[in-house]
Amino acid sequence: MKCHRLNELIELLQPAWQKEPDLNLVEFVQKLAKESGYQGELANLTDDILIYHLKMRDSSKTAEIPGLKKDYEDDFKTALLKARGIIKD
Repeated sequence: MKCHRLNELIELLQPAWQKEPDLNLVEFVQKLAKESGYQGELANLTDDILIYHLKMRDSSKTAEIPGLKKDYEDDFKTALLKARGIIKD
């Protein structure tokens, strides 16, 4: 599992970092943390924050978050009935 996350992070990080070659890796990760709104210690920054931020970095503010689209319903009533198990997928 960790290997998959590492590969995903590297695939996302490489093209983004190449756009800003004047920054070293730590500076670039700090920049990503700041952009994402993370305010804690850099040592506590999770790979999830970096992965989702890199995926969403160049998208619009209203774009859907990856991984949540599968649970998205246009109609609130349908979503509620599915959550209660009345409507099956």
